[in-house]
Amino acid sequence: MNEIASEEKPALTKKEKTKADKQTEHIARIKRTLLASIMGIFVGVLSYYITISFSKDAGYLALMLMLAGIVIQKHIFILMGMDTAKLGAKDWFYQGFMTFAFWFMTWTILLTSLPPALN
Repeated sequence: MNEIASEEKPALTKKEKTKADKQTEHIARIKRTLLASIMGIFVGVLSYYITISFSKDAGYLALMLMLAGIVIQKHIFILMGMDTAKLGAKDWFYQGFMTFAFWFMTWTILLTSLPPALN
């Protein structure tokens, strides 16, 4: 029992972290934000093409694509070797919000500025 307790490190406070630890955490946060932004833009473009290809009532499908983009991010983090166990509800909410914001902006800009595709 003592061996297990000695292997676990207590969480460091902000003042106890070294500059390298802080920099590593900062880079990880930038990667998560970048992934959420790119995923939102990708799903926004995909939603646009699905909307104009199938029908004008494909908004529900576009929304489902956006939600799928949020869910897929956890698996992409794992593939990138990022530790998802440390992410709390606030972190996942932030990821979802960033994906939604970029999806909404991309989809809206494409719907209002580009002419519909010719069938």
